[in-house]
Amino acid sequence: MTVRLASYNVENLFLRAKALNTSTWAEGRPVLQAWGRFNRIAQHEKYSERDKEQMLEDLETLKILVPTRAGLVMTKKPFDAWALLRENKGDFIKQPVRGPAEIVANGRGDWIGWADLITESVDEVATRMTAKVITELAPDVLCVVEAENRPALARFNEELLDSRYGHAMLVDGNDPRGIDVGLFCTSAIDINSVCSHVDDDNRLFSRDCPVYRLGLPSGEELVLLVNHLKSQSRTGGDPDALRTRQSARVREIYDELRVQGARFVAVLGDLNKGPTDDTPPKHPTLEALFMPGIVDATTIDGFDLGPKPGTFETCSLRNRLDYILMSPELAEHVTGGGIFRKGLWGNPKNQNPPRDWEIFDEITSAEQSASDHAAIFVDLDL
Repeated sequence: MTVRLASYNVENLFLRAKALNTSTWAEGRPVLQAWGRFNRIAQHEKYSERDKEQMLEDLETLKILVPTRAGLVMTKKPFDAWALLRENKGDFIKQPVRGPAEIVANGRGDWIGWADLITESVDEVATRMTAKVITELAPDVLCVVEAENRPALARFNEELLDSRYGHAMLVDGNDPRGIDVGLFCTSAIDINSVCSHVDDDNRLFSRDCPVYRLGLPSGEELVLLVNHLKSQSRTGGDPDALRTRQSARVREIYDELRVQGARFVAVLGDLNKGPTDDTPPKHPTLEALFMPGIVDATTIDGFDLGPKPGTFETCSLRNRLDYILMSPELAEHVTGGGIFRKGLWGNPKNQNPPRDWEIFDEITSAEQSASDHAAIFVDLDL
């Protein structure tokens, strides 16, 4: 039988952090940096004066504090901010009747709380277009990147996919923004087991690298390593160094599975780094995954790249961020594949639709696109 295997970064299904839903990355980046830095400093055992100054600056960036003649004060419109300040126990900040807000906690032991990013609804047209991409592509097994949680996957399947999938699975990862990796598969395919790696190497993975063992109707087992590696944002440190360590660990897991006897294995998802323009292309930070013993789907005869080589926004080669990498035995069973771009507007700054590929008629702006990623897929004779 033919099994269509696909990966798609859906950019959330129903809800997305406001800071991730801005028109440009430049607008959201300082907000995410402030949010991450505030929560890291908040964990300090003792707060120095510089710690408190930085946290006040970050709360201003998050619009939890707003400037007035009296200084920074707590906003009176908390849901207009980028984040909410949670004080579950103890006092972190005080707001006098007159004068600026003041951090009164002197360390982590004085309070329990954090800054929580505020979410907002994804554009309704975009949600329907995401469903249309999946319906038209019709994969039997779909790696879903940037899904909020398992209830969102199940609701999306029931309400917008007409319960196409018999199984919707997602294990919460390490990213608190609701951008985890999950899996859809039809009822003819069994999820035999799921193995999470959220705690590997002191939470190495930005999300997770779950290993799914799927039982196919033919009796064969398909093993999937589903991934969303570190983004290219410098929030929290050098992204390339972390992504290099992540890809090396993914390769270790892949090699361990192969030693254990797994024949049909795929590493798939958003690896967040494109190849270079060299001939042959190089894969900085992903080198471990492109060493001998693993096959890139895009290099197989019958894989249709379409008019562009990439999968993200403008779809240049450097924007090939989404991959399906396979064991040699699995690659031998590929009968076709390609990149599905009908839900992708392209450059978000463009006022006009892309010229290089067809998109759905309902999409009339970048905000209505199903995602800023295209879906990638292969057909397997298994």
